[in-house]
Amino acid sequence: MGRHQPGRRARYWRRGTGVPEEATTIDDRIESNGRLIAVLLIALGLPQLAIGLWALLAPHSFYSDFPAGAGWVSKLGPYSEHLLRDVGSLFAGLGVLLALAAVLQRRCLMQAAVATWLLFAVPHAIYHVLNLEPYGTTDAVANIATLAWTVLAPVIVLALLRRPPSARPPAKAPAG
Repeated sequence: MGRHQPGRRARYWRRGTGVPEEATTIDDRIESNGRLIAVLLIALGLPQLAIGLWALLAPHSFYSDFPAGAGWVSKLGPYSEHLLRDVGSLFAGLGVLLALAAVLQRRCLMQAAVATWLLFAVPHAIYHVLNLEPYGTTDAVANIATLAWTVLAPVIVLALLRRPPSARPPAKAPAG
């Protein structure tokens, strides 16, 4: 009960009657650009999962070395194991959500995953763009480029998903 199976109509109950009322089924499948959207979501999600697991499982290493020995995190403030593990969990969870959205190919899930990601990525990017002083030119440019990707990729996904899902009329009952 409560589970929607692909290809089956959703059933809604008339209030107070106990009698089902058939409703139009919303086709939530991705009909165009599915592979491109999946590639973008995987390209965004898997690095977040890896980064998150690093911060979660080895917070001091992440603090000292992220990314690839550059030490970006350590230049911004004192070490906090609690904060780094929390951030690691956040990144890992968002990475899993984005990857699941790519694999399951459902419009609603993709939109929710991307919106959730953007709620994190936009303020994160703004903070870092406004706090580039500790970095040399190469690190500052790399920081801006990677942060721009984390905002641009989901915006592209939303643009590709902009076509609303098609509504299908309920299937006709077999004659009999």
